[in-house]
Amino acid sequence: MAIEIKVPTLGESVTEATVGQWFKKPGEAVKADEPLVELETDKVTVEVPAPSAGTLGDIIVNEGDTVEVGAILGSLNEGDGGSASAPAPAAAASAPAQATPAPAAANGNGAGTEMPPSPAAQKALAEAGMEAGSVAGSGRRGQVLKHDVAAAQQAAPAASTTPATTTAYVPANVPAAPAQNLRIPSAEIDAVREERVRMSRLRQTIARRLKDAQNTAAMLTTFNDVDMTGVMSMRNQYKDLFEKRHGVRLGFMGFFVKACIQALKEIPAVNAEIDGQDIIYKNYYHIGVAVGSDKGLVVPVIRDAETMSIAEIEAAVTEYGKRARAGQLTIEDMQGGTFTLSNGGVYGSLLSTPILNAPQSGILGMHRIEQRPIVMKDGSIEARPMMYLALSYDHRIVDGKEAVTFLVRVKECLEDPQRFVLDL
Repeated sequence: MAIEIKVPTLGESVTEATVGQWFKKPGEAVKADEPLVELETDKVTVEVPAPSAGTLGDIIVNEGDTVEVGAILGSLNEGDGGSASAPAPAAAASAPAQATPAPAAANGNGAGTEMPPSPAAQKALAEAGMEAGSVAGSGRRGQVLKHDVAAAQQAAPAASTTPATTTAYVPANVPAAPAQNLRIPSAEIDAVREERVRMSRLRQTIARRLKDAQNTAAMLTTFNDVDMTGVMSMRNQYKDLFEKRHGVRLGFMGFFVKACIQALKEIPAVNAEIDGQDIIYKNYYHIGVAVGSDKGLVVPVIRDAETMSIAEIEAAVTEYGKRARAGQLTIEDMQGGTFTLSNGGVYGSLLSTPILNAPQSGILGMHRIEQRPIVMKDGSIEARPMMYLALSYDHRIVDGKEAVTFLVRVKECLEDPQRFVLDL
């Protein structure tokens, strides 16, 4: 019996998606709930699971096609899908072109057995004359990526090392370089070494939203720095006890979220948004935390963060980070934020001007902590762990004085962490 594979409900206000890639080919066995196809929406990537065990039937939509909610993607023939990784020997012998990749034991890690190679890897495989099953995949579910192909080529022994048989690849109809070995601009040579990959739907949305924010808001950035001695001392003193008591590591994000909430309460315009000719002041604090993933930058939201303890905030940040890297964030996870934090310091950033996460009016950029000489109040000079802070804000609603005051309040809270205990 054939079962239709349909596009599931993708979340509020999301009506369509782009087909990313099929994980199975027609005729291949699948297990119940095993991912069949990946769908890319404006905000998240969704995997459509098999409704039951069986074999994949017809594929109706191809990779790159746009589909609406409820559209039919393909069909599944019900049956025993328990032997998905072990195709019948007879089928492999009589129809080599349809054979599935070698089982996991062939190369030690199941290269190519879970997912087809990425488009860039497929091109590299074709150019190298290699089979996907001979390359160890490092991607999700063993997917072969482009750099896997390059690594396999380097690891393979050279066919010949004699100069007489070593030739360089030269594209057809491209004139040779002159004898003096000058590098002459050549569009044909450059084209051979270029790779064109279509932007994912998520990346297109990120690009559009960031540009819209620049075009709409009167965006400005102001800076300050903060001495992290107090926070780092408290963290070092209590991190072991904190993790033992709460089951989560004590990082810096909990302190920053708490400090920002204190400042937002005093400067409500930074937590507001413009709607036409109105200003909407948010009397709640849904704090977005920017997280990098292999799909792009996503911003899950910690709702009602003002009601949460530092331990609860740290637990939420940790969970969102795991889900972002696994591609398991939902659209609901990223809706409704009133203010955003972006920590470029984890990548080594010293200073940046973050772009607003519209329609929000403020975003705080955090940066790396480094020892710098600081003149103390008594005139002495000490090496202190300092961090630059950057507040980008919408100047249509937030005045310069308010922006500076906001950063000063954040600085005061972080340099005197006891303020959190006393709610000051």
